[in-house]
Formats: sequence, C-alpha cells, structure tokens
Amino acid sequence: MTRMTSMTTMTQTPEARQAERDEVLAKARAAKEVAPRLAALPTREKDAVLVAAAEALLSRAEEILEANGEDLASGREQGMADSLLDRLALDQGRIEGIAGGLLQVAGLPDPVGEVLTGRTMPNGIQMKQVRVPLGVMGMVYEARPNVTVDAFGLALKSGNVALLRGSKTARHSNEKLVDILQDTLAQQGLPREAVQLLPCDSHDSVQDLITARGLVDVVIPRGSARLIDAVVTGATVPAIETGTGNCHVYIDASADVEEAIAVLLNGKTRRVSVCNATESALLDEALPASTRLQVITALQDAGVVVHGDVDKLAASGVVPATEADWEEEYLSMDIAVAVVDGVDGAIEHIRRYSSGHTDAICARDAYVLQRFANEVDSAAVMLNASTAFTDGEQYGFGAEIGISTQKLHARGPMALPELTTTKWILEGTGQTRP
Repeated sequence: MTRMTSMTTMTQTPEARQAERDEVLAKARAAKEVAPRLAALPTREKDAVLVAAAEALLSRAEEILEANGEDLASGREQGMADSLLDRLALDQGRIEGIAGGLLQVAGLPDPVGEVLTGRTMPNGIQMKQVRVPLGVMGMVYEARPNVTVDAFGLALKSGNVALLRGSKTARHSNEKLVDILQDTLAQQGLPREAVQLLPCDSHDSVQDLITARGLVDVVIPRGSARLIDAVVTGATVPAIETGTGNCHVYIDASADVEEAIAVLLNGKTRRVSVCNATESALLDEALPASTRLQVITALQDAGVVVHGDVDKLAASGVVPATEADWEEEYLSMDIAVAVVDGVDGAIEHIRRYSSGHTDAICARDAYVLQRFANEVDSAAVMLNASTAFTDGEQYGFGAEIGISTQKLHARGPMALPELTTTKWILEGTGQTRP
C-alpha cells in the first residue's frame, strides 16, 4: 500500500533554512501581537466574520477548485495513495460543507467568558472560574484543506489566533483558502494576522513552530501516526495529541446480525480515508460459522479486502493476517478480522491493539453491552452504532479541530470549549490575608 506523508525532510541551503525559520517566527510574533484583540472580540463580531467567510468561500469556489486541481494533479504525478487524494480533493459539495461548518460554528454558544463555577469566600470575596482563550494555536496537518477553514472558524469563535502549517501536497488549496479568509478579516476591520499559513517546504518549519516557546501557546497535530508522534515528542510548547484511528467493531453472539453488518459496513466503507473509519472487526467465536461467513461475504461483496485468520474465518479470499494488521490504520478498503472469545476476548484485543479513538459493539445482551462500555478505555465507545459517529458535527459541535485520544485537558471531538482554558477572578472589597 503506497503512502505519502508531508513529513519527509528536504535538503535546504543554510540561507533557505534561515529564511524559513525567520518567516515562521515572524508570523508567530505577529500572531502573539494580535492575540489580545481576538481574545476580546464580542460574540456578534466573531459571528459576523464567520458568516462573511462562509459567503466568501461559496462566492469564490471556482478559485478554490482551480487551486485544488493543481494540488491533485501534482499528487497524482507523485503517486499519492488514493486515500490521501480523497482527503485532498475538494468539489462544490465539499466547499458547501466547509462553508456550512462555519455557519454552524457561528450559531454555537461562545465559550469565552462562560462561568464554570463560583462562590463567596467566608471573608466576602466573590470568586469565579471563567473560560478564556488559549491564545496562539498552532495546527500541523496533512493533505486536508478543509482543516484550514475548520481551524480558522473554531479558533476565531474561541478567541484564538490560528497558525496553520499544512502539507506541501495541499499548498495551493491552503494558500487560496487562507487568502480568502484573510480578505474577509480585513473587510470586517480585523487583522489579517488572525489566521496565517506557515511555509511547508521542509519539515523543519514544523519544528520551528512546535518549539516557539513564548510565542505559541498550544500546538495540535492532525494526520498520520508519524506526524502526530513527531509533533508530540518534539514539541516544547504544550501539545494536544489527536490520535490515529484503529477503530474496532465487535459483533457479539447476541447481536442482531443484519443490524451488525450494516453498522460494520457503514463504519468501513462510508469514507475510508477518515480517522473514524472501522479498521478491525472482532467476531465472537460463539457465532455460528455460517454467520461469520455471512459477515465476511458482506465485506467482500462491498469491495473490502479481508485480512484475518484464514482457518477460523473459513472463507475464501481472506488474506492471512500478520501482527501488523491488528495495529494497522488502513485508510483503504481493507479490514482486519479476528475471532475472539466473547466480550472478554474483544476487550482484551482492543486493549492490546486499539489506538483509543473509537471502538464499537453490536449486541443485544444488556450485560455484555455494559461490560464493553465500562471496560473499553477509548475516547468514544459506540453501542450498536457505527464508528463514523465520532465526529464533532455529529456531536453537535459544528466543525472540530480533531479527535483527542489523550486524557488531559480534552478527550474525543475537540470543538469550542476544548480550545479554551480557564482563569480565576476574585473580587474583594479590600480584604487582606492574615
């Protein structure tokens, strides 16, 4: 399976390398300078910008598609995998969806200033904990121009400034989108520096971004496992890990088989290039052999290549699985299928191989469902529902910045509240502490 990432380090002359670093740091300083203004914007002004940006994207769709066509042509010439080409591609429908995401965000409650808790101290001081913006938000992502707009919209609504480091494969698309967004900001009387695109000629610019302590407040990687690992392990600024999606569906002996097959096929075939796609199916060994064959046949009839234990599955056309298959995020029409010893075996398999993104169960036994829900330690657990529902828009959050698989600060789809932090405000009348 041919794959490409934007993480390949390219040789630069010392002069080019210095110029790239200078550009990243200059844009980071500009972002830091305008951050206080963005943090203080009233909700109505932020929403007006989002609506205007959505309208601008639609009115300039032809320009966006032309730029995206350049990226797609270049990707095909370089042998980019079909899954990445799908992530990269834009059409009128996807542009409308991106614009619609901005409108959704405009309609959501503004988290900034929300009071989370408060009380009056015994000495009369009034104290409250309120949401405030993170500040300068760096994004590192691959081949997904929609992330450019999603990041802008969520950053703006939550009072943050967006520093975007997209991949070279989406250069023209990202440049056009950011140009449109900056034009909109300027027309609304706001600084263009509220969203900026960083150079993408080498991986070194990523390192410049994720080590810009004092200028960048948080960095969020979104893409391949390699990219995420490089950012999380190399960052000296706080990083939020958005995990890869080795998502599982376990079909229990108590499941409604037709319903389970529909859930499995939806998760696997709806869109293979996304992180919430189902990559592994676990079949209860208590299922009749004919039922297991029915599941495998349904996958194969849908065009999915099945990797698994040939003897246990007893189906033709199954590719013998290796250890690597159980850990694989295919992002293609491939799936790993294992036969497990009931819900205990499924939980153990998921503990060993899941990326902690989304794992699902199909069952009718209430005890089995509860066991799975309680013991599977993933950001999202689906009971008789497709893994495809792990999505900020589906959760009612509007666009999302990513799916966090870590346990601190945020977990699962990250939207507006997750792009804020808090501060304590204490108001007294001259009290002093003894």
